[in-house]
Amino acid sequence: MSESVERHRDASPEKVRVAVLTISDTRTPETDTGGDVIVEALEGAGHEISHREIVRDDAPKIGEVLEGLLSNADVDAVITTGGTGISARDTTYEVVSRLIDKRLDGFGELFRMLSYEEIGAAAMLSRATAGAAGKKFLACLPGSRNAVRLAMEKLLAPEMPHVVFELRKHRGVS
Repeated sequence: MSESVERHRDASPEKVRVAVLTISDTRTPETDTGGDVIVEALEGAGHEISHREIVRDDAPKIGEVLEGLLSNADVDAVITTGGTGISARDTTYEVVSRLIDKRLDGFGELFRMLSYEEIGAAAMLSRATAGAAGKKFLACLPGSRNAVRLAMEKLLAPEMPHVVFELRKHRGVS
């Protein structure tokens, strides 16, 4: 790892405040396994869950909830799970794409590469994405528990403080 990356990680916040949004027409608080995996991974890494909600796969409602979370001062990042496939009801990607100012293409690329190692060519059906929405980090994960675990353990939980640091560093926020 480069010295510069190591310095940035050292300067990164120890705790990130994250909102978790599950997008599903069928999940309930009792069956939200993807949301549970996100919460477990984040809390295990020392982060704080500032909000958790389940919303139906309805583009206007998803947008309304995401805009509210992204404008909340108690939220540094939002992670969604669900609605990233290609069926007619999967609208999360379209909503999130309109909200992201700076896409982190590497997130989706790495996620699909890691997914390919586990599930083969079906990994190309994932439209997982992430990026900056203003000064907040927004990541969009599939609804599969295994896919969420992969993204959280390999990519998001370890790197999120560094991403938040980068989003804050030129905005006068520490």
